[in-house]
Amino acid sequence: MAAAEVGCGGGGGGGGSSSSSSRSRVLCLFDVDGTLTKPRQKITSEMDEYIQHLREKVKIGVVGGSDFDKIKEQLGDEVVCKVDYVFAENGLVAYKAGKFFAKQTIQSYIGEDILQDLINYCLNYMAKIKLPKKRGTFIEFRNGMLNISPIGRNCSQEERIEFFELDKEEKIREKFVADLRREFAGKGLTFSIGGQISFDVFPNGWDKRYCLGILESDNYETIHFFGDKTSPDGNDYEIFSDPRTIGHSVTSPEDTRRICDELFFH
Repeated sequence: MAAAEVGCGGGGGGGGSSSSSSRSRVLCLFDVDGTLTKPRQKITSEMDEYIQHLREKVKIGVVGGSDFDKIKEQLGDEVVCKVDYVFAENGLVAYKAGKFFAKQTIQSYIGEDILQDLINYCLNYMAKIKLPKKRGTFIEFRNGMLNISPIGRNCSQEERIEFFELDKEEKIREKFVADLRREFAGKGLTFSIGGQISFDVFPNGWDKRYCLGILESDNYETIHFFGDKTSPDGNDYEIFSDPRTIGHSVTSPEDTRRICDELFFH
């Protein structure tokens, strides 16, 4: 797999300064969209520099539902060298200390029959939805989940915002998810709304808490989690409310920075 070749030549492990022992006891784990970046946008140079400054104080990890390529688009090609952990697809594709670490796939876990039933049902449901606009890539198949988008992931930024505003009023995704929960009850699947245009489907327990299992062997004293979708129907809720983390609900990258300032630079 090409992604397994990612590495950090000179070593991006965060250094071996005199503060390394205290730094290694605390991890700050960040969601991407709405937390480190504006939705589907690139990280600003100011926020990028701030995270590197914060990394002098604590270990840093990012966890997103998107695949590794999309995280790189937003956080930069060198993201695995700039943070200590990258957990793509909630941690089903994991990088640690600049190197590929682990991977799990949804098809090997739930089986082809349930997977095809789910895909066929979603396509049929979306065919009946009338929207101001529809584009392409309504189902994106990722290693550990399906990402379902009624408008299609190929929409422009303007079309994305238009759908998001419509969805707030008409609850398009919320109704879709409620229908799927009824139809696939007892199949061991979780349906989680996140971002602006889509929702994720994955096996129970494969939400963002999945990455916490990978982190257990590193024995952190404290894990802070920062996310913007922390309400019960949001894709940050489970890890935000997990007893293994101290959860922080944020509204923007600027809010993330404000909270980190209060925690680590007061």
